[in-house]
Amino acid sequence: MANIDKLMQDGTFSNLSKRELLQVTRQRAKLEKNLGSIVDLTRLPSALFVVDVMKEANAVHEANRLGIPVFGIVDTNSDPTNVDFIIPANDDAKDSVEAILNACCAAIAEGLEERKAEKADEKAAEAQADAEAEEGKPRRAAGARRARKDDEAAPAAEAPAEEEAAAE
Repeated sequence: MANIDKLMQDGTFSNLSKRELLQVTRQRAKLEKNLGSIVDLTRLPSALFVVDVMKEANAVHEANRLGIPVFGIVDTNSDPTNVDFIIPANDDAKDSVEAILNACCAAIAEGLEERKAEKADEKAAEAQADAEAEEGKPRRAAGARRARKDDEAAPAAEAPAEEEAAAE
C-alpha cells in the first residue's frame, strides 16, 4: 500500500497503461479495505478488543500468535479458549455492545488521566529535587548510599572471620 501511494505521488502512476492503472487501483482499494486502519501503526498494540470472536477469528489467532492480550465479547456460540479476558454478553445486540464499549472507554479515559497525574507528580518531585540541589542542600545518589553501606558491612563481615582465626 505504501508503494502504491509512493507511485501516485512520484508521478509514475500516470505513466502506466489504462489496464495497469485499473489493476493497481483495485489492489489499492482492497488493501485499504483490509488494512486501512493499521497502516500508520509503528509498533504492536498493547491489547486487542474484539466484539465478535467468531467473525474476527483471524485477528484473535494473529494476536495470540504475537502474544497480544485479547479482550473479547463471547457469545454462547463462540469458543472462549482463544480469548484472554472474556466478557460474556450478546455480541449481536447493539445495546449490549454499546453498554460494554461505553464502560471500557470510560475506564480507559480514567486510566489515561491517572497516568497524566502520575507523570505530573513525578515531574514536580524532580523539579523540587533539582531546586533543592541548586540551593546547596547535598543530595546523595543511591549508588553512593549503597557503596557506603557495603563499606560498613565489609568490616563487620571480616570481624567474625578474624575472631575465628584468633581462636584457632
